[in-house]
Amino acid sequence: MTITAAPESTPTQENVLKQDFFAIQNLISPEKAATDALIIRELSSDVILINQIGHYIVNSGGKRLRPTLLLLTAKALNYTGTAHITLAAVIEFIHTATLLHDDVVDESSQRRGQDTANTIWGNSASVLVGDYLYSRAFEIMVSLGSLRIMEILSNTTTAIAEGEVLQLLNCNNPATTEQKYLEVIARKTAILFSAATQLAAVLVGAEENVVSALKEYGLRLGTAFQLVDDVLDYRADPEELGKNLGDDLAEGKPTLPLIYAIEHASEEQAAFLRNTIENGNRENFKEVHAIMEATNALSYTAIRARQEADKAIASLACLADSEFKCALISLALFSVERSY
Repeated sequence: MTITAAPESTPTQENVLKQDFFAIQNLISPEKAATDALIIRELSSDVILINQIGHYIVNSGGKRLRPTLLLLTAKALNYTGTAHITLAAVIEFIHTATLLHDDVVDESSQRRGQDTANTIWGNSASVLVGDYLYSRAFEIMVSLGSLRIMEILSNTTTAIAEGEVLQLLNCNNPATTEQKYLEVIARKTAILFSAATQLAAVLVGAEENVVSALKEYGLRLGTAFQLVDDVLDYRADPEELGKNLGDDLAEGKPTLPLIYAIEHASEEQAAFLRNTIENGNRENFKEVHAIMEATNALSYTAIRARQEADKAIASLACLADSEFKCALISLALFSVERSY
């Protein structure tokens, strides 16, 4: 089946009925249930610790945003098979593996309001189970028999690993620029969003301009999502966010609000921020937050996130109008308007 581009007409925020995240997921509730069942089934191992850690993190209350993107995009392209369920599970396995590795690297103790796996079982077990999930993801995708799909996902996992290393190099480095930071986001976070939407287009045999447009949608959406996360790390309700505020600061991560604040603060304030990044000091949170507000760093980051979301929405011009296209637009809006 060949999917061609729809006429140029992208619904705007004004003529799309915005839906909350749960309403969006309800559109694909049968597919989501099938994906969840497949995830649990494919997690099965005769190594008990793998089952324990895998089930713990998969069932820890995540949004399942990346599988949702893949399922919605497939439905928007009128896909009628079942391979999108398999790929949604693969995407979630890869995402879960990155979470396990990230929490070890970042020495995180809380995620989604719960103890991280490395806090409960230790770093070694978390890393090894993360490796297992990567391996299972590739075992599952091989069953689809598509070299194009395997190429996209192997390139994606390589980019994620590169992004994680780049982020490690940027840690405690106050000289990190906005461009370098956005490169980290693109590789570490946005690439998996992009893979999800691109894979749906490949699955239905869409024309390359449609594949490229949906790949762009995922990339822009993933970037917007991460930039909002950067803002929430300084502004959110900790209970709603599911982690402590200032985690990025404690880890010495120069996220966009910090980068912008350094560039626009006074010389004395900038020196204070650089020192805080170099030493990863959460105790300076109030002073850092005050400088961010004074320099409009958080507002700037929120604006940049909205610009990315708008570009994501514009990329959906390739799709014919449908409730699933509207849901993809709503997801872009949700990504920048959420509080958690």
